[in-house]
Amino acid sequence: MNIKRAKEEIKNTIEAYLLKDSFGEYVIPAIRQRPVLLMGPPGVGKTQIMEQIARECKIGLVSYTITHHTRQSAVGLPFIKEREYGGQRYSVTEYTMSEILAAVHERMERTGIREGILFIDEINCVSETMAPMMLQFLQCKTFGNQKVPEGWIIVAAGNPPEYNKSVRDFDVVTLDRVKRLDVEADYPAWKEYAYRERLHGAVISYLDIRRNHFYRVETTVDGTLFATARGWEDLSQLLYVYERLDKPVDAQVAGQYIQFPKIARDFANYLELYYKYHRDYQVDEVLAGNPSPQAVSKLHFAEFDERFAVMGLLLSRLSEDFKRCYLEDAFVTELFGRLRALKQRLSVEPGAGGGDVSPVSAAVCIREDRLLLEEGFERKRDAGQLDRTEEQTARRLISWLGSMEGAADFEEVRAAFAKAADFRERLVEETAGKLECAFDFLEAAFGEGEELILFVTELTAGFFSAWFIRENECSRYYKYNRGLLFAERQKVIHEKIEAAKDEMTGAGLT
Repeated sequence: MNIKRAKEEIKNTIEAYLLKDSFGEYVIPAIRQRPVLLMGPPGVGKTQIMEQIARECKIGLVSYTITHHTRQSAVGLPFIKEREYGGQRYSVTEYTMSEILAAVHERMERTGIREGILFIDEINCVSETMAPMMLQFLQCKTFGNQKVPEGWIIVAAGNPPEYNKSVRDFDVVTLDRVKRLDVEADYPAWKEYAYRERLHGAVISYLDIRRNHFYRVETTVDGTLFATARGWEDLSQLLYVYERLDKPVDAQVAGQYIQFPKIARDFANYLELYYKYHRDYQVDEVLAGNPSPQAVSKLHFAEFDERFAVMGLLLSRLSEDFKRCYLEDAFVTELFGRLRALKQRLSVEPGAGGGDVSPVSAAVCIREDRLLLEEGFERKRDAGQLDRTEEQTARRLISWLGSMEGAADFEEVRAAFAKAADFRERLVEETAGKLECAFDFLEAAFGEGEELILFVTELTAGFFSAWFIRENECSRYYKYNRGLLFAERQKVIHEKIEAAKDEMTGAGLT
């Protein structure tokens, strides 16, 4: 399965394990809650999805890479304790609490979240002295004589032996006590994530053309060569920063992340063309509605790779605006809810409408709201319950409320909110205009050809672009989307006809 399906399966498992009956007991008792064993090649996102799962399920997460631990830090240190059995006293060996389990209890104390995921990475790469302890952990959910707290679900991850020489195979006894998920690298599933995280357009458009370069691991006489999803994502972040610093990215720089020289060189060559196309086609001018006739003609006669790269440039630039609109909408929507609550409070607060009690000021209410928001923000951030978008929105809200603490009355606050709402509307209108200009340019170059359907397909795949189109009408998107759906229906019908022909041929009916 791909990493997207694995994420869904783990979320379903957590929902099932944490379901309680009318007496508050878990429907699936702890002894029957099999640990999840996530097996797959390195760099496909096994570790990363755990943060997403914990955040989306609103539970805690404690993550450890077990190869970084010794037996003592994982199990605890032995100490002698006096016990009495049958009237006689004995010296008994016990263990201090494991550092890992102590981290679980600490997370519960700090966040107040009583349920969560205990994630152990590289579980099949432990040393010989650690191996029995890890088997005990998977089978009995204990470290030494200390049990994993109730409500905490074990998820472990490991690499198959072809990717790591130090892995240890689990026996049937252990495998029969876990819920195993085998994950494979899958570009379409990763691409959805790449759009959501706004990875660099050059990376996405390159991998669309060279999908076999997305994940490659080869063993040669010179060592192991590899390109992984993790490598592409980290390289993407470097590209953004190097662009700001005006530093070049050549094959040697790319090879620091994509440790497969042939692929690194190929990407570096593509990146050079990508930047050249940006200069030649003047993407910002295109989105402003001022494309040059030369650019339209050049794209019309361009090869497939160049056409695809230019569409990637347009999508990358539009994605920046789609995300800005998304963030601005999230900020204004949350702000509206808080100001509506503020207005209601001012209208019912004792003394707010006059009388013997001093009226409550808007500034005081806003300050109290800001302090509550800050407290909740810190708590959720410590618990890992905020994604990047939510964190940015919370920080902006805190800052905005802080700037309003000197407001004379609610009308001043209302006026400031109106400015924020107006800015959101202008941003949406500008972005919608840029999208229309992109369609104008592509139609001028390709007419109503397949390139427009491909462009619409990419808009549909992007999280922020799909959100923008869903919230704001775009007639030409729906026009070409209907064409896409029609083409897909034709393909399905054609496949069914061919399958029927094969079946008839096999039955001797033709």
